[in-house]
Amino acid sequence: MSQFRLNRLFNPDSGRALDVAVDHGFFGEPSFLTGIEDMDSVIATLVAANPDAVQLTLGQARTLQSFPGKHKPALVLRTDVANVYGNPLDDHIFSHHLPHAIEEAVRLDAVAVCANLMHLPGRPEIREANIRSIMALRKEATRYGMPLMIEPLVMQDNAAAGGGYMVDGDTDKIVTLVRQAKELGADLIKADPTDNVADYSKVITVAGDVPVLVRGGGRVDDRTLLERTVAVLDQGARGIVYGRNIIQHPKPAGITAALMAVLHREASVDDALVMVDESPK
Repeated sequence: MSQFRLNRLFNPDSGRALDVAVDHGFFGEPSFLTGIEDMDSVIATLVAANPDAVQLTLGQARTLQSFPGKHKPALVLRTDVANVYGNPLDDHIFSHHLPHAIEEAVRLDAVAVCANLMHLPGRPEIREANIRSIMALRKEATRYGMPLMIEPLVMQDNAAAGGGYMVDGDTDKIVTLVRQAKELGADLIKADPTDNVADYSKVITVAGDVPVLVRGGGRVDDRTLLERTVAVLDQGARGIVYGRNIIQHPKPAGITAALMAVLHREASVDDALVMVDESPK
């Protein structure tokens, strides 16, 4: 059963999870590599900081799983690759999932796999490709008891974003795509934050009994990040999936500890900020 694996993702006391996304190199965008050029060092730092999970690609997952011992972050395996973030965009836009992704996840002892569900204005073929990937993954995930995390991504028109597609925080659009993820059989949903953070209860409601983990998006200051985290948790989010706000932070271990304190011990924003300030680089 997939729940057996999810028991390793969610903290048994709080019922929440921090998944650090370090799968950015998969997308072929040079700017995404800032802070993660040396993946051996990055993963070692994260293992020491010990978030609940680390999200990695097939090519990097072995580095995490090579660490000995029982007390290390769980693995969430990214299963698909797309080229929607370039500036300028390529003439041909694509999205593909890995063949045998679920079997690979089982071999790598992952607790879940992650796949995109993208809405790109004027590019319905990308959403269709994502749906086909999700349906194929869902079949095999059920067979092997592997939890399937679907990542609904509502994107702005690339002309407005000045090149590559950027996230659109429109509540109605996010709610609609999250609902489609639920209908497609998601075990977990990794959803965008809404522009109006007070709207996030609508995302939680439409997801029903499927746990929602909130994406971090682009870099913001520590107080904004922690306040937004508290706000979505208060509205029912079961966790967060943050990447650049951790891996590009000057003190990645410190911000990880602060976020874990907010998630699992309900620390205040001010107390969590002290943890960042007092941590070594």
